[in-house]
Amino acid sequence: MSDVLSQNEIDNLLKALSSGEVDVDEMKKANEVQVKEYDFARPSKFSKEHLRTLEIIYDNYGRLLSTNLPIYLRKNIQVEVMNSEAVTYMEFSNALSNPVLLGIIDFAPLKGNIIMEMATKLGYAIIDRMLGGEGEPLEKTREFSEIELLIIERVMTSCVELMREPWENVLDVNPRLERIETNPQFAQIISPTEMIAIVTINIKIGDVEGLINLCLPYLTLEPVMDKLNTKFWYSNMQDKTEEGFSGDLEALISKASIPVTAVLGNSSISVSDFAAIQPGDIIRLDRKVDDELDIYVGDIKKFTALPGSSGKNYAVRVTSVIREEQEDG
Repeated sequence: MSDVLSQNEIDNLLKALSSGEVDVDEMKKANEVQVKEYDFARPSKFSKEHLRTLEIIYDNYGRLLSTNLPIYLRKNIQVEVMNSEAVTYMEFSNALSNPVLLGIIDFAPLKGNIIMEMATKLGYAIIDRMLGGEGEPLEKTREFSEIELLIIERVMTSCVELMREPWENVLDVNPRLERIETNPQFAQIISPTEMIAIVTINIKIGDVEGLINLCLPYLTLEPVMDKLNTKFWYSNMQDKTEEGFSGDLEALISKASIPVTAVLGNSSISVSDFAAIQPGDIIRLDRKVDDELDIYVGDIKKFTALPGSSGKNYAVRVTSVIREEQEDG
């Protein structure tokens, strides 16, 4: 229910109107409802929150690129996420040059593909660097040869595999580079009117600077759109406790190979006797047959054991474990 004006307030308002202090037209404009136009040709399927989350994901992806690409190119790499926007696929494809470097990526388990567009000057710089040059781009754009595309495919495949980690807070994806297209007409992965999100990344390889555009169709991301929000993304990060990290470290360490040595005994002989040793000679050790042997893991004595055999192989049976406190004693 609206407020009721008192007689005094009504008199003051009429006085202001007659004196020109209040403009009736301005009051009408202030009360008009602002109507926002809706473009049915470009439905707003990506909210600002969706685009912001994609920027966060690919910001982490950029850090992985800056640490992994130098392994191949042996040059300092600087990566920065520039912006993200929602456009139709037609607008994206119409802006592509020819030739162009388009990596068609299978984004399983999500249906459909995403596209990685790499600036051609970055491609030429990568080829020059991989073939032993300084990493300089060509002065004049030309078509890529088959050998050059194989070189770029090797680097782009590594870049695609790095997407798995930044996306794991949203979904456990398994991205795979299907092919590289140099003609934009052969990369029509969706309808021209479908909406896509584009994340633009600026990469600097030495003195050469160029852009990588990630094209993410709405139809591909639709099953995980409700997870593309910063709250969900950060909550999943916090779920990775120190216990989880220690478990990962333990799993990695458990795969490491270490030497285990069983010492049968020791003996001291002269250099002349050592030089004259022949097959069949017997060297007397300082241990008896039924004495326990020392078992070393690396250079640390960790077990005692008795000698024996397992099938046709020599073996030992562990009899005790040497703890750290026993070694200190």
